[in-house]
Amino acid sequence: MSKPLVTFIGVTHPWMCDRMGHVNVRHYAAMFDDASFQLLGHIAGQDDNQASEAGWADVRTEIDYRHETKAGALITIHSHVVKIGRTSITFEQVMSGTLDGMVHAVSRTTSVRFDLAARASVPLEDAMRERASALLIDQA
Repeated sequence: MSKPLVTFIGVTHPWMCDRMGHVNVRHYAAMFDDASFQLLGHIAGQDDNQASEAGWADVRTEIDYRHETKAGALITIHSHVVKIGRTSITFEQVMSGTLDGMVHAVSRTTSVRFDLAARASVPLEDAMRERASALLIDQA
């Protein structure tokens, strides 16, 4: 079985908190999004920048909020693949306290490999499948 990849390490700042004193959902989404760039970069085997002919298009995301996150929390996101499709990858990201391991939120996203010129999905390359397989964790 594979190990999850550390894709984000950070701290929650007071400006991320809403009037109830905990991190607002928009900031969870941003941290998970930053983490996904790391994961998908590992799978693609490159930084997907403007020079690339292909990128990724998220088609579904679901976030479960499990524990309140307040300002000053040290957090780490671990990411792993749960499913490899013909043109897509489904992955899970777990945000937890860096020091205590408390799970704050879990995100599951399906992202499709996307031809930027044709604006259409494209099959995953064999090398991508191999790298994604190395990050696959069975959810049985």
